[in-house]
Amino acid sequence: MSQETPDPLAQLRRSYDRDTLDEAHAADEPFAQFRRWLDDALAAELVEANAMMLATAGAAGRPSARMVLLRGWDERGFLFFTNYESQKGRELAGNPAATLLFYWDKLERQVRIDGRAGKLTAAESDAYFARRPRGHRISAWASPQSEVIPGRALLEARMDEMERRFAGADVPRPPHWGGYRVVPERIEFWQGRANRAHDRLVYVSVPPAWRRERLAP
Repeated sequence: MSQETPDPLAQLRRSYDRDTLDEAHAADEPFAQFRRWLDDALAAELVEANAMMLATAGAAGRPSARMVLLRGWDERGFLFFTNYESQKGRELAGNPAATLLFYWDKLERQVRIDGRAGKLTAAESDAYFARRPRGHRISAWASPQSEVIPGRALLEARMDEMERRFAGADVPRPPHWGGYRVVPERIEFWQGRANRAHDRLVYVSVPPAWRRERLAP
């Protein structure tokens, strides 16, 4: 009788026992709590601690997700920048509902932010674009983001074309590129705990305040 080969994925186990998250020590509102955890992630020197998954949905309700970078935040919301004509840009134009997810594995923590995304002002997008490295600004002009292209050669040719176009000059922000602010309606903090009995605290916007609740793991 042959023996079944163990499923390596089913055998993966990790015990979460680094920290706790309880009501006695959590902040009263989510932004102070996010600042604490983001500071911890930066202090831990995680690779791109500002990386977050952005989930959107198209007209048919089909979700899509990708990684983007947090480029600023305050109590008004969380900022990222992209091509407005990309898949995420098109989806947000039709349905502004969005979810952000941070996963800080070394800290055994997740933060999930549900809200609605809106474009930043042209002045805000201009200010951020001007701080980007020149090559990044060239790429914003060259890449028809999310469109099918025949090969990398086309992208490199477009990069060369834009280098010639802006030779010796500043590279302005293209009209199809800019920022979004995700205005949060719900922010959940997840701390891994032993035996999968994780800590989950969620803050729900109930203007003008936030209601904090514990969720079962």
